[in-house]
Amino acid sequence: MRAATDADMPALVEFILGAFLRDPEDDELDVQRLIAEPDRTHVITDGAAIVGTGMILTRDLTVPGAVVPAAHVTGVAVASTHRRQGLLTRIMTAQLEAVRDRGTEPVAVLWASEGAIYGRFGYGVASWQMEYTIATRDTALTVPAPPGRLRQTVPKDVIGDLSAVFERVQATRPGRSGRDERWWKYHTADPRSWRRGRSAQRAVLYDSGDDVEGYALWRVKSDWSSTGPDGEVGVIEVVASTADAYRALWRFLLSIDLTRTVKYYFAAPDEPLAQLVTNPSGLDASAGPGLWVRIVDLPRALAERRYTTPVDVVLDVTDTMLPGNAGRWRLVGDATAARCEATDDEPDLALDIGHLGAAYLGGTSLLSLGAAGLVTESRAGALAAASTAFSWSPAPLSIEIF
Repeated sequence: MRAATDADMPALVEFILGAFLRDPEDDELDVQRLIAEPDRTHVITDGAAIVGTGMILTRDLTVPGAVVPAAHVTGVAVASTHRRQGLLTRIMTAQLEAVRDRGTEPVAVLWASEGAIYGRFGYGVASWQMEYTIATRDTALTVPAPPGRLRQTVPKDVIGDLSAVFERVQATRPGRSGRDERWWKYHTADPRSWRRGRSAQRAVLYDSGDDVEGYALWRVKSDWSSTGPDGEVGVIEVVASTADAYRALWRFLLSIDLTRTVKYYFAAPDEPLAQLVTNPSGLDASAGPGLWVRIVDLPRALAERRYTTPVDVVLDVTDTMLPGNAGRWRLVGDATAARCEATDDEPDLALDIGHLGAAYLGGTSLLSLGAAGLVTESRAGALAAASTAFSWSPAPLSIEIF
């Protein structure tokens, strides 16, 4: 196992895409180079061939009440010919140890293509998302149109506007990953391989004066049935800094000519759209796991975030992969500050590092973990109090798969 180099990039991209059942296309390597960090990528080779990979991307993450550096894990893959040989464990262990030794990122995060894998490495499901399939003939917005202006454009031509809105709202909802210039170029690159039968990426901006207050990114797919047009809108993201912008953008997306269905893949559990439509049943919804969190530096991770209500609790934590996290920790915090220190005091709650990661963003309650037998309460009332303190509103949501 070794760190990748820039010379590995063509083979690395081909290997990772192949592991996810895709063939690379001509424009994809240049797009992946925009965000790749070879020096933070582990590769395992058999001869000259890459047979295992794991990548880390350097980004920030919004957590309750704060923004922290977070190792964004992606491109984890093992060749089918080399399964059951411990390669995945070697990669995941090396990643976590590298993040710990780097000392700048208290947590690691990932999206799981196969959810059964990552719990054993100390990750827990920390956010949940809704996917909407909206029959636009069956529901509409109940509120009048806001007074501002909508403007359609090409996303790569308005990166400055998109970035300004995104920066304005990033800290308001846990689970969002920061985007620097590299990441905006990546998100607006729009290679054909990402379209999957849909149009090029499109953007619409909303403003009510001098500043852009919101944007939506989407694609369309043309289709016709025996009764007429039957196109589909695939919503990539909706980001709004005002309620007027949010309503205007959704009014637009639900009324695009020649379309009958809108699909939205990154809705929050508390998505406001459900409160605005005439027929909430027209939002055919399904729920699923979103971001997985792995706490790497426990005292720093718990001290960096904020808490809905005052909390003073002793946690007895197990962590077999990173023993420095194991033991008893006293967490004292509120909505303005927090500290977490090692202690010999009797524990109030006992739990595994993965379940603490699940609760970290405020999207998975400690009470629900306790009801499942995954958190043990030693002091009466400690679980309910800690669960309230760890909760957060709005609910966490990651709006991109990285």
